[in-house]
Amino acid sequence: MPQEIFSIKPHHFVDIITSFGTGKKTFEPHPYGHDAHTVSQRILDDRDILIETELGIDDICKPCIHNVSGSCDDTIDTSFRPTAPSSKSDWNLLIDRRWCNRIKIKQGDRLSARELVQRIRYYMGDITDIYLEIPDDRIAEKAQNLLKGIRFFLEPENNFV
Repeated sequence: MPQEIFSIKPHHFVDIITSFGTGKKTFEPHPYGHDAHTVSQRILDDRDILIETELGIDDICKPCIHNVSGSCDDTIDTSFRPTAPSSKSDWNLLIDRRWCNRIKIKQGDRLSARELVQRIRYYMGDITDIYLEIPDDRIAEKAQNLLKGIRFFLEPENNFV
């Protein structure tokens, strides 16, 4: 039987691993109807699940109420990031391209979740330049939780979180 594959934006994957670093291990549906809860649980249940990099609408976005004809019509809060684009679609693409450059992946690449986390750990460095539009103090906490999530994901027997 062929291995199951799902598509995911790089920043969605990073956000999921970061959530593991905050201690989150159970996931609830979101009012927008997106599938982050399902994908998060699948990644947690199978660290070797095959992932395909997607820079457009991924499997999290597909059922979202803001997925309108294959494009996200949502906006972001720019009050604390005034230089960011207000279009969530434009913002996501900007962040996803930066993550792709950082961890050396591109649209359509297929890796296991474990391989993708290993790449993030290896290439991550200082993530403030990935989130240039967000104040450094907000990114510092994200970076700490991402590192905790990476350790939890790659070394679950050590219970870092």
